[in-house]
Amino acid sequence: MSFDLFVAKRIYSSPDGNLDFSRQAIRIAICGVAIGLSVMLISLSVVLGFKDEISNKVIGFGSHLKIVSRTLDANNEIMPVIISDTINNIIDQTPGITTTQYYVFKNALLKTETDFCGIVFKGIGENYDMSFFENCLIDGKIPHFKSSESSNEILISNSTAKILGLEVGDKVFSYFMSSQSVRSRRFTVSGIFETNLTEYDRSIAFTDIYTVRRLNNWGSDMVSGCEMKVDDFHNVDHITYKLAKKINGLYDRNGAVYGTFTIKELEPNIFSWLNVLDTNVVMILTLMICVSCVTIISGLLIIILERINMIGVLKSLGANNTSIRKIFINFALMIVGKGVLIGNAIGIVLCFIQMLWKPIKLDASVYYIDFIPIKMDLIGILSVNILTISLTAIVILGTSFLASKQRPTVCMKYE
Repeated sequence: MSFDLFVAKRIYSSPDGNLDFSRQAIRIAICGVAIGLSVMLISLSVVLGFKDEISNKVIGFGSHLKIVSRTLDANNEIMPVIISDTINNIIDQTPGITTTQYYVFKNALLKTETDFCGIVFKGIGENYDMSFFENCLIDGKIPHFKSSESSNEILISNSTAKILGLEVGDKVFSYFMSSQSVRSRRFTVSGIFETNLTEYDRSIAFTDIYTVRRLNNWGSDMVSGCEMKVDDFHNVDHITYKLAKKINGLYDRNGAVYGTFTIKELEPNIFSWLNVLDTNVVMILTLMICVSCVTIISGLLIIILERINMIGVLKSLGANNTSIRKIFINFALMIVGKGVLIGNAIGIVLCFIQMLWKPIKLDASVYYIDFIPIKMDLIGILSVNILTISLTAIVILGTSFLASKQRPTVCMKYE
């Protein structure tokens, strides 16, 4: 063991009763680092959890990217598109796209004997991925929608079910209005889901694509859009750019112009809100690192003042400035090291408790989710630890210079 490390350990573990104040300063410094780091880890995990949960819910309703029409018809409504073999071949040849699924929209009015509400029917087929809604199902089952026949079954949200007083198995009339007539259909409620995305839940109901096409008087190859999923959502902009270069500006046989959009472009408000969370976590990280640095500086200054006589003795015995700096750097690193270990333990344990048992609940009508979500990211945890240690090391280095610049004659006067 080097002389510098030996002296630093003696200072750290000194039982001298006359230096009780410095012992309290050490404990405060350790607590400052531990609390700051644990708060940073929890904040980072909560923000990552929120972004992951909310983006997954939005993606569950609309996939990663879409091909839709950019052309309006005579009624100022978006024209349907025809996904031809040419378009399908372009999609298949675009790397990163994993699944493709089609849908058809139709505005409608759901009515019971006591109430009514506006809804948008989303017609889907047997190849549509409903895994997201299976996880959100609270009653009933997901109907087996088909592209070639009508099931007369619908999947509605819990919000819609409460407004209309519907339960699984109930019959409900739906009215479809056009410029020429009003058409009605009777559906059976097959399942009820709840995602807590209120605006989506209140506006969407699912039925088979065959029925919605007939209500729109569309051909069997006409759709409202084509949804696609990619293998990595972080690359969705790049994949969309490559696809858009080949598709955007092309016309189908009815004159509709193809347009390619990411879910972030189609839902800018939600994703902008999620990006604001990044700003919040940066502010929290900055504040907590500042708290940690201030507690380290305060603790070291108190130790230096109480050990100033020791510094004078060491210098009179031949210790140079470098040795004095090393002593206090080692001493400060012991404080930071203990604080980092405690902070990691507290932060990770609390995150795991919330992940496993979800004791802290939220108002789903405000936050789109009924519990605080946690996402533990190893790279993020390591980055926060490295950032904390690096910045406190800079502070320690600067403070140690103050200790090394003390002159023996001045230090000995404090005896």
